[in-house]
Amino acid sequence: MNNEKIKVASSSVLAAFFITTFKLIVGLFTGSLGIISEALHSGLDMLAAGITYLSVKFSDKPADDDHNYGHGKIENLSALLESILLLITCIWIIYEAINRLIFDDTQIDVSIWSYLVVITSIVIDFSRSSALMRVAKKFNSQALEADALHFTTDIWSSLVVLLGLVIYQFLGWHAADAVASMIVACIVLYVAYKMGRKAIDILLDISPKDTLSTVKKILSEFPEISEYHDLKARTAGADTFIKFNLHLNPTMSLTEAHNLCDRIESRINKQISRSEVYIHPEPNDDSHHFTKTEY
Repeated sequence: MNNEKIKVASSSVLAAFFITTFKLIVGLFTGSLGIISEALHSGLDMLAAGITYLSVKFSDKPADDDHNYGHGKIENLSALLESILLLITCIWIIYEAINRLIFDDTQIDVSIWSYLVVITSIVIDFSRSSALMRVAKKFNSQALEADALHFTTDIWSSLVVLLGLVIYQFLGWHAADAVASMIVACIVLYVAYKMGRKAIDILLDISPKDTLSTVKKILSEFPEISEYHDLKARTAGADTFIKFNLHLNPTMSLTEAHNLCDRIESRINKQISRSEVYIHPEPNDDSHHFTKTEY
């Protein structure tokens, strides 16, 4: 279990809890739909942070008899669930905003607390997003990356709400708060779509294009390889699984072929972190012709 991943995930849960509580109290006190929608957004961020904490806690468990490829896809499933939660948030925000724009001229009590909660949220969200993204890149964790996107979305949506409060208070445009909340929803929808699509791609074993191009470049560096085929790759959490067949000179000894495969595997491992490589060497003769397929 990686303590650094657990630590950054758990601190994000605490940060999300504080932000959610603060926003909800101020939102209900002032009647601002923008702040209330932000509170709900942060509430789902808190739930998402909890899911992330559990996913990073269990995703690094080693492979066992029931999970031969490890538990990495727990992180991808976590990211998909977080995307669904964001979608639910958007539906509620848009519904409430349209309702206020059409049927209700709600008065908002804009005070110093309205600005304080939004500015505090931006500062905390920036801190958490930076920390999460740093650890996510370090350990190739999609769950932490998804959590970082949640906090990044909060930053942009909070800026929009802040602008809506300023326009409402100083220009007297009562619809500003509802319009701001709808802009928040659109931002969240975009992030949820990107995050959800990435999670689904991994869960469906969509081939990672960057990984394939990297492997192809590495294979081109070894003159001993006559041909290669059936190059395949898939990811699960932070782990990448790569397999391919090599055509080698039939006169090459088993020891030479084994040493070559070790060198190739070592090069790939250096370029692609947490990768497992499966290589099937074949003699380059008439009995091993194949129809080459590019992916």
